[in-house]
This record gives sequence, C-alpha cells and structure tokens, in this order.
Amino acid sequence: MVRLGGNMALGAAVAGVLALFVACGDRRIGGGGFTDSYDRKELGSNYRDTIGRYVVHGGRLHVAKAYNHPLWLKRRLPRNAVIEFDAWSHTPDGDIKVEIYGDGRSFTDHRGAYRGTGYLICLGGWKNTKSFIARQLEHPPKRRAREFMVSRTDFKVKVGQKYHFRIVRKGGEIRWEIDGKEFLSFMDRRPLRGRGHDHFAFTNWESEVAFDNLSIRPLR
Repeated sequence: MVRLGGNMALGAAVAGVLALFVACGDRRIGGGGFTDSYDRKELGSNYRDTIGRYVVHGGRLHVAKAYNHPLWLKRRLPRNAVIEFDAWSHTPDGDIKVEIYGDGRSFTDHRGAYRGTGYLICLGGWKNTKSFIARQLEHPPKRRAREFMVSRTDFKVKVGQKYHFRIVRKGGEIRWEIDGKEFLSFMDRRPLRGRGHDHFAFTNWESEVAFDNLSIRPLR
C-alpha cells in the first residue's frame, strides 16, 4: 500500500511537471497581438479547457459552474500587456472573473480550493458583494490582506449588462478600467513574471457568464 501511494504521488508530480512544460512551450503573443471574437461553433485549439464547460455559441464564449477550472489561452503573454474584453453575467451573483499571468494549466483541487498562479481579477465576486484584484490568494490572511489584494464593495454587477474590461500590466503595476473609467489598481512589490506566470484565462465559479471581443497586445 505504501509503495502504491508513493507511485501515485510520483505520477501526479510527473504529470504536473509535464503539464507545466506544455504550458511553457506555448507560443508567445507577438507584436501583432491576439484577438478573438468567438464567431464560430467550436472553442478551437487556442484554448486549454480544464473542465469542459466553456462553449462558444452565438458569437460569444459562455460558461457556468466551472468551479475554479479556468479556460487558459494557449499563448504566452507579453511581459507587459493591455488586455481587453467584454463580459456580462446572466445571474444576480455577478462574479465575472479572469486570471492573468498564471501558469496556463492549473485548476482547483477536489475540495474546490484554488490558489491562483497569477493575478485574479473579479467583478462582483462573492455573490456580487466584492470586486478585487488578488495576487494568487482570493482569500488572503487578514493580517496581510493589503499585500495580496485590493478591493471595493460599492459596485454591483447588473444582470445582462455588458461591461468592457481594460486591464494594463506594466512591471509590478496592474490597472483595471471598467467602461473607460478607472476601477482598481494594484502595485506588487514582488511581481509575478517569467515561466509559470505568463498565461491568461477566463475563469468561473457558479454564475452564468458570457465573454466576447478578447484583445491582448504588448504594451510598449
């Protein structure tokens, strides 16, 4: 029994290393940037779906009940970038969420716990009570909360209303705009960068959310 358990643990570790190697081998987004309007019937080969619940329909990307299983873009982000997209929620929970500068393959464990590998950006999270930028930890220790997260509680996502996200990453700073207005900014004194911190993902817990018009371009 001990030997079997050791082999299983070793197998899981090897699988994790191989998955990370595959993600790091993804092609980098060049000077021309990357765009996707989802005007097709299938998700396509540009994405790594970690749960199988992300679908393209009616020219939009849809997801619900992914439970912290991201849809990773199989393209590595520029060191500094501008990321834009449209998003809206079909449920009162809001909870429109993406992850930037993650490892391109991670997802929740069997208990639903998830430690991000990048920065989690969420509009109307926690049943539409909190919007935030979080460095890996969506639930940071209270004593160190400011080190890992900036947030606000005065904004509520409206059902069916389309929001335009603009996220700018430059060095250790992340600036987030909603519909052309500054929303939140976060300064990381230990910026996540390099191997394992170079992918973008749409992600989700339970809410029914749609995304469209993704654009990623290098920041010069």
